[in-house]
Parts: sequence; C-alpha cells; structure tokens
Amino acid sequence: MSGAPRFDHAPAEPETCRHQPLLAVIVSIAWGLVVAVAAYAIVRGIQFFVYPDPNPATLVWSAHAGYFWRMWTVAYGGGIAAFVALLLSRRHLELSVRALAPSAAVAAALLALQTAFLP
Repeated sequence: MSGAPRFDHAPAEPETCRHQPLLAVIVSIAWGLVVAVAAYAIVRGIQFFVYPDPNPATLVWSAHAGYFWRMWTVAYGGGIAAFVALLLSRRHLELSVRALAPSAAVAAALLALQTAFLP
C-alpha cells in the first residue's frame, strides 16, 4: 500500500467559473455604455433634422437644452440595455464578450460621423 492520499471526489472547477457572475455584470455594464454612446449619435442625428436647435457645444446652460435631455434619455436606454445584456450574458458570456469590441467600434464610428457632419 502506497502512502499517497487517495481522492475519490471530482476535480475542482476552474477558477473562471467562480468569477463568471461578476464578469457577466462587468460585460453588461460595458454593453450599456456602448449602447448609450450609439444611441446618443442616433438621437442627435434625428434631432438635427427634425428639431433643429443650436449647436450643443455653444450652449453653456439652459433648462431646456436638447443636450441634457438627450443625455438623460440615452443614459436611461443604456441602463435598460445593460439589464438586458446581463440576462443574456449569464447564458452566453463568451459570445457577449466577443461581440462587444465590434459594437464599440460601430458606436465610436457613429459618434464620430455625427460629430463631424451633424453637430
């Protein structure tokens, strides 16, 4: 008989499984931010044509400034998107992470186009 201990139980789960809920929350927050940035560019583009108002960069403060309403609207939309992303990321974390980088690039491109052509 050998002096080595004998283990009859299954091997421990990898360390990444323990942190998966936290990663899902972090990824969902990132999705919320990406959606908020893309939504801002889209909403500003629509408002440029439908409700022409002064350039938000030239306004200092106004209670009815479109910029503040757009910011609150897309922040709300980003929060909803983060919640939906959390529900989806719990089941498909790897897919959600892989889709995040191209989505961030699209959101950045939308914002750059909006800034350049529809101030």
